[in-house]
Amino acid sequence: MARDPSNSADRSPGSCDYDEIVQSLREVVYAHYQEHGRDLPWRKTTDPYRVLVSEVMLQQTQVDRVVPKYQSFIERFSDFASLASAPTSEVLKEWQGLGYNRRALSLQRAATEVVSSYGGILPRDKSSLMRLPGIGSYSASAIRAFAFNEPDAFIETNIRTVFIHHFFPDTEAVTDAELMPIVEMAIDRENPRRWYQALMDYGVKLKREENSARRSAHHRAQSRFEGSTRQARGEILRVLLQGGRLSIHDLEDSVNVWDTRYDNALSAMVREGVVRERGEAYSLD
Repeated sequence: MARDPSNSADRSPGSCDYDEIVQSLREVVYAHYQEHGRDLPWRKTTDPYRVLVSEVMLQQTQVDRVVPKYQSFIERFSDFASLASAPTSEVLKEWQGLGYNRRALSLQRAATEVVSSYGGILPRDKSSLMRLPGIGSYSASAIRAFAFNEPDAFIETNIRTVFIHHFFPDTEAVTDAELMPIVEMAIDRENPRRWYQALMDYGVKLKREENSARRSAHHRAQSRFEGSTRQARGEILRVLLQGGRLSIHDLEDSVNVWDTRYDNALSAMVREGVVRERGEAYSLD
């Protein structure tokens, strides 16, 4: 049972009071969406491929950074077949600027799996989606909602913000397990696609005002980029995209100060398949 947001012992998900609050929430969310809904390119399609690309890009990356990369990526790789058959270096080149490059490799592997196992048609059921590389429970449910209009319950940071704000206004360390029954009850089952779009946009508004998600038990502050291994990975990728196949000495000469961060980053990128090591040379293909 979710913790009672008003310290009243007789209120719980499914009660009359919660039903009334959920109905009021829907009215507020849809009213905000009507006036302030974001015009995002992946919202203009229900094509499963494009929805999948957008969901993978949006993992750990802000919307403003995703919009231009999504558009150029779709122009370059228009469907599962074109992405699956593309050189890895070209995929990483299009992905550059989004960070977390393992996602690009997982996306390409997912496209290959869709082509080889499903005839180029993205499966609709959640279990099949979760077997694709890089697709977890959240992404599978989001894809089902936005591509197939299926009423799956799922939580991300903006959704979390809305439900903590409305149902747990004075509570710290709220867990997703406490939120999930209310999230599921609140779904607009006639149009879950529109509901989640509206819900996320309303969450963006609340985060600007107060960011209730900081009271979530799952809240984690964004790690510092400057001086991080992530920065080193980005530099290595940039150099290899420009220089093709390079020796370790060429790589070291191409960055300002090569230190253990770069050693660790390069080793991890080789293990993950982002970078290929042949003899004493490194490349993306």
